[in-house]
Amino acid sequence: MHNFKELKIWQKARELVKAIYLLTKKYPAEERFGLTSQTRRAAVSILLNIAEGSGRGSDNDFSHFIDIATGSARELETAIIVAFDLEYISEFDLDNITVQITELYKMIFKFQQTLKK
Repeated sequence: MHNFKELKIWQKARELVKAIYLLTKKYPAEERFGLTSQTRRAAVSILLNIAEGSGRGSDNDFSHFIDIATGSARELETAIIVAFDLEYISEFDLDNITVQITELYKMIFKFQQTLKK
């Protein structure tokens, strides 16, 4: 078992969740139950799956939850692109968040490789 709070991927995912919540405050009110909610859920899903997987009995089980977190990262990136396309966020915001998501994705991938050894 891993202490999820000590994992750099969990810490980075936590930072990303905060950034996403601050960013989605800019979305129109009518998106509260649509894209705002979906974007936030995708970000939180990354964080929660890392935490849940860390408590599983084996690295193989943990790797499964890391796969889910990776899928949520791709979902989040897509939601951010949609927000840009709908002009809810600026190109600067898109680039900034995309860099954060990509960095986290790479960290998760490397971490998962260590679990599979």
